[in-house]
Amino acid sequence: MLESLNHTLFYWINATPDSPRWLIALAEFSASDLISIVPLLAVGLWLWGPHHQVSAQRQLVIKISMAIVVSMSISLLLGHFFPHDRPFADHVGYNFLPHAPDSSFPSDHGTVIFTFAVAFLAWHRLWSGAVLMAVGLAIAWSRVYLGVHWPLDMFGALVVGISGCLSAQILWQAFGPALYRIIQQIYRFCFATLIRRGWVRD
Repeated sequence: MLESLNHTLFYWINATPDSPRWLIALAEFSASDLISIVPLLAVGLWLWGPHHQVSAQRQLVIKISMAIVVSMSISLLLGHFFPHDRPFADHVGYNFLPHAPDSSFPSDHGTVIFTFAVAFLAWHRLWSGAVLMAVGLAIAWSRVYLGVHWPLDMFGALVVGISGCLSAQILWQAFGPALYRIIQQIYRFCFATLIRRGWVRD
């Protein structure tokens, strides 16, 4: 039943040779480049911001990093123990994005961006989480549209992302403050010159 639903949704979303070229180009950008928002936003939150918010921002970055490590570990295990061919490997639909024929479930791109979005919903602001969730949905759509993932790969990524955030919250309660102090000390040592010049926050 799930496989039937998976195929039905895939055929509904997947592009065809008759699809508009501009829409395929937009999907290619979303599928390959939009994920860059994750490291860029993390770096920005760590290095800059209002002085009274920097500590909270850095703790958020560490919690998100913990969540992504857990999420990607779960994703790796699922892909290893429950391998699932990608659509093009099964000769289903059309493929417009070159990709290795490795296991598709759950999506790594989806896991990272949905973990990021859920983390912002839970630990930052509702509006920022909603924006990132919209980015996540765009990435999820694009990778199905271009034929490298099934729709359920993306749903699985969302569930894994939620699991990663829940695990990170538990880990933070046990190790978070001590980990934050250690990383903060390492950062201040490595970026001492830039901090003194006022290019980044202390």
